[in-house]
Amino acid sequence: MTIHIVASGDTVNSIAAAYQIPADTIIYNNQLIYPYILVVGQALLLSTPSELQPYRFVVTNGYAYPFINNWVLTQTLPYLSRLSVFSYGFSTEGEIIPPTLDDSFMIQATLEYSSAPFLTLTPFDASGRFNNNLISAVINNPSVKNTLIDNLVITVSEKGFQGVDIDFEYILAEDRIAFADFVRDVRIAINQLGYPVTVALAPKTSDNQPGLLYEGKDYALLGEAADEVLLMTYEWGYTYSEPMAVAPINNVRRVVEYALTRIPHEKINLGIPNYGYDWPLPYEKGVTRATTIGNIEAITIAANNGAEIQFDETAMSPFFTYTNNEIAHEVWFEDVRSMQTKFNLVEEYDLHGMGYWQIMRLFRANWLLLADRFLIDKP
Repeated sequence: MTIHIVASGDTVNSIAAAYQIPADTIIYNNQLIYPYILVVGQALLLSTPSELQPYRFVVTNGYAYPFINNWVLTQTLPYLSRLSVFSYGFSTEGEIIPPTLDDSFMIQATLEYSSAPFLTLTPFDASGRFNNNLISAVINNPSVKNTLIDNLVITVSEKGFQGVDIDFEYILAEDRIAFADFVRDVRIAINQLGYPVTVALAPKTSDNQPGLLYEGKDYALLGEAADEVLLMTYEWGYTYSEPMAVAPINNVRRVVEYALTRIPHEKINLGIPNYGYDWPLPYEKGVTRATTIGNIEAITIAANNGAEIQFDETAMSPFFTYTNNEIAHEVWFEDVRSMQTKFNLVEEYDLHGMGYWQIMRLFRANWLLLADRFLIDKP
């Protein structure tokens, strides 16, 4: 694969001629929409002849809700080792609360593509928010905790899952040890079925990093408790933040380097965002709300508004600005250049693999680039 940055005057046909490749492959790889308008600064993934072959296996995971489009799911599953169904909750009595929509088709499709379906366990309350009081009530009550774990084992067995992902956020600092014990106990129970347990970790850079996202997540304890961890290395730029990259590589690297001091490299999966944000300007803290967009959608927005895509060499992320209806906007998203830098990090530090939040939107160029770099470790 080759990455081509669109220059002024480039067309699909002129690029195809320059690289001596079919124009159809450029259109397909990059999900271009007729009449195939290109944007200056856009990164295109080109299928060019190469003698290089991927040599290293990685585990790839993607999170998805049960309302995922089935075509998007089947287009993505060839590139996934695992699909994490988002999500299963639980009550204060330890009863499992399944997703509102039936997820059976996701589990079946995942198995048909020789990938492993994972149950994602989350402590959501009735409003759909992470509830640290629910976490405390369960992990500090041995009877309820054991009931929840027993119900997890039953659900995994009955539904056909092949692993559990524990995604708890905003854990209270005083529950740090109890949470690690809970993860360990779940891992022991699920391992008896022959399946692994992973745990999602907020992106810390030190042991004592302050903040509700971080204080309850002890990297060393959780690295020991779980079979694997997912570093949630995204959301620096988020809905209410000032405009910036979602996963700036300089910040991502700092998290990885800290994690490696507490967790073996072979247990670490790098979190990768499959989305971007569009901020209206001027930004006002606590007031401005960004809109979540897909990476292909970002290109369409740029094309429709005559924007030119720029690339931040520190964050290693693309961005652009535009004005619509007299309102200025700033957009940050992911392209194959930014994904390439994340793949480089996985290889540089010999990490176990990567996990995508989330795969609800197809980003074909990412998957083609991934398959060009790595072999997918199917279970």
